[in-house]
Amino acid sequence: MRVSSKGRYALAAMIHLAQNYNTGELISVISISEQLGISKIYLEQVFSLLKRGGLVNSMKGAQGGYQLAKEPKKITAFDVLSAVELALFEKTEETVAEKAPDIDAAMQVSVFGVLDDEVKAVLNKITLADLLAQTEKNKAESALMFYI
Repeated sequence: MRVSSKGRYALAAMIHLAQNYNTGELISVISISEQLGISKIYLEQVFSLLKRGGLVNSMKGAQGGYQLAKEPKKITAFDVLSAVELALFEKTEETVAEKAPDIDAAMQVSVFGVLDDEVKAVLNKITLADLLAQTEKNKAESALMFYI
């Protein structure tokens, strides 16, 4: 499994939206772009996919923007990544299928299939609420740092 920049940016943007979830405010792509240092044009593509995936709601216009479609605790890392990653779990290419199909099938079932299932299970356990809590913890820890 490989997470592209689109997937990483989607997770970061969704955590940013989660930080503002309780305010009920709509957050503009420009604001997210400036806050996170991500290209506005690239973020618009990401948000189009997130909206199609039912993870964000949007409103157009001068006061428009995006907000989470569900509570942060109801959106998983898997939800976000699978909405924007076209091939999150691509089937592993055959290795020796022509000459040794039994070995190739064993690898697919016992290694690659198991890996995909485990990664999916882990990503389904991590919610935006978890990521938000870790973000806040990191922020608090960095505020306690003393520099000499």
